[in-house]
Amino acid sequence: QVQLVESGGGLVQPGGSLRLSCAASGSIYSVTSMGWYRQGPGNQRELVATITSGSSTKYQDSVKGRFTISRDNAKNTVFLQMNSLKPEDTAVYYCHAIITPRTADWADPYWGQGTQVTVSS
Repeated sequence: QVQLVESGGGLVQPGGSLRLSCAASGSIYSVTSMGWYRQGPGNQRELVATITSGSSTKYQDSVKGRFTISRDNAKNTVFLQMNSLKPEDTAVYYCHAIITPRTADWADPYWGQGTQVTVSS
């Protein structure tokens, strides 16, 4: 059973920083793209950032220059360093990964349970 588990969310003041982590575990053959999505109150889920196994990255325009995505391929873990946080960054952040389990011949998308990030004074 493949799982994604997020950690690192919490309450932070505007201008502060948080570092999110997400580890994929289980019987995994390979992990290709990993990334982060978020869903704020009353909003649809939106892409924040993605990273490939070759460390190519993409960011939503609103977080460019403030957030940094990275990964540890050996540990099947993705990180999101969030700096200069704003109240509008408040959302549930969801880890996402495209994973081929050892028990399958194809890749499927997987989602974490989500971790709450609240930016408020």
